[in-house]
Amino acid sequence: MEQRIIGQFGGDLHGPFLICIGGMHGNEPAGISAIGEVLRLLEQEKNDHPDFRYQGSFLGIRGNLEALQQKKRFIDRDLNRILSAEEINQFQDQPPALLLQEEKECLELLDLIASSIQQQQPPLTLILDLHTTTASGGIFSIAAEDDMSLSLAKGLHIPVILGIASGLKGTTIDYFNRPEEHTYCVVLEAGQHDDPQSVDRTVSAIINCMRALKSVDPRHVDHRHDGLLMRLGEHLPKVTRLIYHYKIKPEESFVMKEGFKNFDLIKQGDQLATNQDGPIHAAHDGLILMPKYQTLGDDGFFIVEEIKET
Repeated sequence: MEQRIIGQFGGDLHGPFLICIGGMHGNEPAGISAIGEVLRLLEQEKNDHPDFRYQGSFLGIRGNLEALQQKKRFIDRDLNRILSAEEINQFQDQPPALLLQEEKECLELLDLIASSIQQQQPPLTLILDLHTTTASGGIFSIAAEDDMSLSLAKGLHIPVILGIASGLKGTTIDYFNRPEEHTYCVVLEAGQHDDPQSVDRTVSAIINCMRALKSVDPRHVDHRHDGLLMRLGEHLPKVTRLIYHYKIKPEESFVMKEGFKNFDLIKQGDQLATNQDGPIHAAHDGLILMPKYQTLGDDGFFIVEEIKET
């Protein structure tokens, strides 16, 4: 457990519990670097300003330890696709020697989060799952449909994607978002894996969440990248909804067409990829998200459409 915990911070004031998970996929280390930087900023703020108070608690944890070590998306199974009661029930009572790597990681991660929430007894818990993508382009958050999740996601000032939470099973947002227990989950996609600015964006997102939760005063924990998310989201749609998900079949020789970026406009009939049967065309007009430019994973691409807010 000590290896999984990046660090924690809290004060004397009871309040919300913010849990940030970095590295659910082992080839996405930006979230872990960002958590470390936020912890450094909080300690610096405490030392520089005696009046600084943190209301509630903050915990930063690593997701898939072995995959992070090997710098791979996953070892045996995608950790961010097995987080469902049905999946977990199938392997939690098996002898440890029979468990696949991600099944072990899953049980350890769930145990840490559950015990941490039990220890804190917070009025509200927000789990912020930190990711990056293989494609460049716009950054975005993924929210569930309840008002609190949507409000917290909108507070990041970047596009919010709806529908993925219900359309993609076994993810953190599918498993952890439980409004009836005052526990919410938002996913951040902070940019391309190797873009150094992905760390800066993630730092800004974590601090924005702390402010939205009223854990820190807006005048504290200033960061040189404050406003970065707002500028990046300025010319992107505020809220979109998933309308199509291309799931790669087992043994399919899927190859994404080069050059697509997140939020690129596509038209029905545009060629997006190929497989052993030939070209794969867009089924709808819309905006493309998370085109697959990596070996592992079975999500080919997503298509979303903008929702005009009234």
